[in-house]
Amino acid sequence: QVQLLESGGGSVQAGGSLRLSCAASGVTSGLYSVGWFRRVLGYDREGVAAIDSDGTTMYADSVKGRFTISRDYANNILYLQMDSLKPEDTAMYYCAAVRAARVSLGLDDWVSPPNYWGRGTQVTVSS
Repeated sequence: QVQLLESGGGSVQAGGSLRLSCAASGVTSGLYSVGWFRRVLGYDREGVAAIDSDGTTMYADSVKGRFTISRDYANNILYLQMDSLKPEDTAMYYCAAVRAARVSLGLDDWVSPPNYWGRGTQVTVSS
């Protein structure tokens, strides 16, 4: 059974850093792509960063050069290092896993079954 549990959110001033973690139990590295999405109230989920099943990483243009996604395969933990944070990064951040070898950051790639989502962790960046 796949379970995703995020942690590491919080409040930070613009220019600061946060590291999000996602404990991803039951996610087999060779079968699943994993990633981070974020959602602002009133808008749909937006893909932030992902790692597909062969380890290829991808980033939204808005976070390139500031965010880094990584995966601890031994302990099945997904990370999102967020540096140079901006107020527009304020959102609920979700960890996601989908049984697919190749994905984009488009939401359509992440809602085909089987797919799994954590409950989210809030990130607030003040100016």
